[in-house]
Amino acid sequence: MTNILIVEDNISTADLLKSSIKDEIQNVNVMIAGTYKEALKFILDTEVKIDFAILDLGLPDTQACEIVKLFVSKKIRSIIYSAILDNNMAFDMIDDNIVAYIEKGGIVSISNVIRILKTSILAIDKNILLVDDSKIQLKIIQSIVEDLGFNTKIAHNGKEALEIMKEIGHTISLVITDYNMPIMNGVSLTLELRKKYPHDTLGIIVLSSNEEEDTSAKFIKIGASDFINKPYHPIEIKTKITSNLINLELFREMKELANKDFLTNCYNRRFFYDSGEAIFQKAKREEKNLVIATIDIDNFKAINDTYGHDVGDVAIKNAAKILQENLRSSDMVARFGGEEFCIILEKISLEDTKLLFEKIRDIFEKNTIEKNGLEIRFTTSIGICYGIYNSLDEMIKISDNNLYYCKKNGRNQIAINK
Repeated sequence: MTNILIVEDNISTADLLKSSIKDEIQNVNVMIAGTYKEALKFILDTEVKIDFAILDLGLPDTQACEIVKLFVSKKIRSIIYSAILDNNMAFDMIDDNIVAYIEKGGIVSISNVIRILKTSILAIDKNILLVDDSKIQLKIIQSIVEDLGFNTKIAHNGKEALEIMKEIGHTISLVITDYNMPIMNGVSLTLELRKKYPHDTLGIIVLSSNEEEDTSAKFIKIGASDFINKPYHPIEIKTKITSNLINLELFREMKELANKDFLTNCYNRRFFYDSGEAIFQKAKREEKNLVIATIDIDNFKAINDTYGHDVGDVAIKNAAKILQENLRSSDMVARFGGEEFCIILEKISLEDTKLLFEKIRDIFEKNTIEKNGLEIRFTTSIGICYGIYNSLDEMIKISDNNLYYCKKNGRNQIAINK
């Protein structure tokens, strides 16, 4: 759980910030302080460690700089979000623990706060690989990077870096490498990394004292995400790291939007077929059984006709929530369209499959949703294909036929390999 403190005397602004953060970021505890004194009480509370803060400068019981000094002195990473911020003030308050300066300005500015906050929270789990043959330079940049809250891995040349990436590359978000190194330099390392890791999965920042004007352009052309000339200021490194990780997060969010259903946040039909085919082929090679389950809300047209499409949408979202809460994180749930969902499960026995989906069917039967003062209940039919067949399409068709069997024989039931 990440603890976030909003220091803001305007109640509506504070509430909007809080609701926006909770809507966009998972596993956070958001607190609000309306004055300097209230903020101080939160800081002195030994039972709650504040991880991040969002600071307004126009508090009624203190001068603008005092609230910043308080949080900087406690080494709490903070975003300044204020209407009274100007360029000179921002420059005067530069500190390692101040993540960003954002001027208040409606929804767009709040979106910027959320974006930067997300990146800062992500730093907790991010690994950055540092590559330099100089031990002194490594210590300097390691101190800067770790001051931002990131974990670091160390390599002394490009070859060592590639060996680390081979072992734990999936955990590395950013590589910061020197240009001139023995064995394998920054050019060769960048070229090798880009063979396996595209721009949307790995950031590469190159450091160099090379004075040739076109050095940075050359590195960008061969795949570097950014370039920094030596000597550099720590703020420059921190800014580049933050901006590159924000870009990676934006890439990830764009993929999510492309692969997810907008209503339920389940995967969409296209992603199901693309990823499901890879899962199917792997299972077939290993001669392992798969489960394809098709789930449909019973009498869904009656829900729409009786209560309206907005209630129908609530029912669909509720169905998705029940499925996500009762399946493993490794199970893939997709909305196929309308009120129909399709699921792929690996590594599960036939008996456990029956128990699992009978349990899910029972949860739906006993579940009640409330909307517009109404209590609505619905059941589901679940068609299941168990085993390994000639193709993914064939297994989906079998599960769909089993779903039809349930509908034809009274609904609110499961059917496996009928």
